[in-house]
Amino acid sequence: MTRKLFVTTALPYANANFHIGHIMEYTQADIWVRYQRMQGQQVHFVCADDAHGAPIMIAAEKAGKTPQQFVADIAAGRKTYLDGFHISFDNWHSTDGAENHELSREVYLALRRNELIEVKTIEQFFDPEKAMFLPDRFIKGECPKCGAKDQYGDSCEVCGAVYTPTELKNPFSVLTGATPVMKSSEHYFFKLSDPRCVSFLEQWTQTPGRLQTEVLNKIKEWFTKDDEGKGGLGDWDISRDAPYFGIEIPDAPGKYFYVWLDAPIGYLASLKNYLGKLGQDFDAYMADPSVEQVHFIGKDITYFHTLFWPAMLHFSGRKTPNHVYVHGFLTVNNGEKMSKSRGTGLDPLKYLKLGLNAEWLRYYLAAKLNSKVEDIDFNPEDFVARVNSDLVGKYINIASRAAGFLSKRFGGHLSGDLGVEGRALLDGLRAQAGAIAELYEEREFGKALREIMLLADRVNEYVDQNKPWELAKLEGKDAVLHDVCSVCIEAFRLLSIYLKPVLPALVAKVEAFLRVEPMQFADAARALGAHQIGNYEHLMQRVDLKMVEALFEAPPAPKVVPGGEDLAPEIKIDDFGKVDLRIAKILKAEHVEGSDKLLRLTLDVGEGRTRNVFSGIKSAYQPEQLEGKLTVMVANLAPRKMKFGLSEGMVLAASHADEKAHPGIFVLEPFPGAQPGMRVR
Repeated sequence: MTRKLFVTTALPYANANFHIGHIMEYTQADIWVRYQRMQGQQVHFVCADDAHGAPIMIAAEKAGKTPQQFVADIAAGRKTYLDGFHISFDNWHSTDGAENHELSREVYLALRRNELIEVKTIEQFFDPEKAMFLPDRFIKGECPKCGAKDQYGDSCEVCGAVYTPTELKNPFSVLTGATPVMKSSEHYFFKLSDPRCVSFLEQWTQTPGRLQTEVLNKIKEWFTKDDEGKGGLGDWDISRDAPYFGIEIPDAPGKYFYVWLDAPIGYLASLKNYLGKLGQDFDAYMADPSVEQVHFIGKDITYFHTLFWPAMLHFSGRKTPNHVYVHGFLTVNNGEKMSKSRGTGLDPLKYLKLGLNAEWLRYYLAAKLNSKVEDIDFNPEDFVARVNSDLVGKYINIASRAAGFLSKRFGGHLSGDLGVEGRALLDGLRAQAGAIAELYEEREFGKALREIMLLADRVNEYVDQNKPWELAKLEGKDAVLHDVCSVCIEAFRLLSIYLKPVLPALVAKVEAFLRVEPMQFADAARALGAHQIGNYEHLMQRVDLKMVEALFEAPPAPKVVPGGEDLAPEIKIDDFGKVDLRIAKILKAEHVEGSDKLLRLTLDVGEGRTRNVFSGIKSAYQPEQLEGKLTVMVANLAPRKMKFGLSEGMVLAASHADEKAHPGIFVLEPFPGAQPGMRVR
């Protein structure tokens, strides 16, 4: 019976290009999907950009774009990566698509009808200058446990402590540097602690085969309460206050779904979008009990996918995942974290631009991947050795040693009689089809490739024993030569079938060379027989270690100026021309009540009116020192609404990179003779 599989990978956040971790996850899922398709299963393999949230809203603002345009620009670059690494998604969508807006509201309203939504008033940090509540990652301060400075609002990167933002010492807003204030707000919560949810999740997580053993062990910790009754599943805050780029909560103006509510619903939205293109009914498909829902994710988002996600689905009357497959991270050189600045980052786009074969990386990752939640390591020397030894030395070598004799001596025709020894070899290769298929099914890709390479070793032993290059020199040995070379090509075909999920582009070339239709797993049971192949052309080159070393070359060291701060990235003259710098006269300067950093400046910029600008120079100047002075300002900066009023530009000032070690702010002042309104060029 044909299986119906709905398969996804985690949605990438749409604030940056893909990194190597994305490519590893997509490759793992893609290999599994390709294997299923080779078994004749029906697979819908979809993904989408995770497009909502405060980080994207703020990044878009800094880039001078709308959030929608910012996300669209990121999405436009996805295809290069996906095509480059042969990732076979059927559909790529966005969580800002109409389907996701609709489905998110439907799920929420169903949860509310089930009395699993509760409104609570909470206290949280608020940026008075930006006029917005601050997400955890937009608050920094000193760690409450070890005192380390410049730590985020949720955890310390120095000691590993986990805490709430309100526990930080000397907190400040990452956005403006302002000291945040506590402010109350009504938030919407999904009652994950409800006994119904707890009971369901205890049963759901324990279903055999649904989750890996390591994941189950971790989940037990999340259910456990201590002797004081603390711990266990807690209610989940699913709302955020405006301003926020996201989906507005029905009947709650100014409230938006937290990005982690609508992001996983994006799986369903992408499938609905895809089925709509095919003219198929999404609801009917998801109502089919034979449909298997499978997610591939990283270990850092296990909590969301094994607790919130299935509970949301179940209590909104929807199908829950059949499997959530969790993988570890990718490290480099024996466990070192990736870092572009240290030259240990593996940039997938740089990999492609350097001309490195994408299937070298697919093979290497597959050789390391298994069904456990384990980190895997990329080692350049090991990478070169595996590719050159396995793919070229063992696999490709089989075809290259036999194909030329068949073309030149036998017109490309394979022998119909392969001899006792040859048939025994091929029967042995075919006998392993079931075991290799099972390893692919269980995501034991590393074991599958080891088994395939052991089979390749058998074939190469056969070649070395029969020495076709020697047979070709002997008279009366044409029939034997024909049989030996035909055995090699048939063995090469069988190995190609087994490797096809990992090496789809290479095997497509093999299929063209063999003159066969796209191969399925079932084709391993059938022999080619007296078949005519095409002319052999070189299929894959060896890896040069220098190519891989170039991948890890660190970027040039930034130029440093005496002030101690790195120069910003190089710009063109057109970029500079976009900034309108004008001479301004400071008509008035005054303290700003309630601010220990700002002075309010009234400026004449030669426009026939004055401008109001708030400047963070209070620590360096008294108002009377500034009045009547000329300075330089950015005149075409978008006005910024602040707690104290509207700021209509920016006054330029210099300071040292390390302001604590070298205090001082120095407002720029032009030479005498400059007049308000003059442009600085």
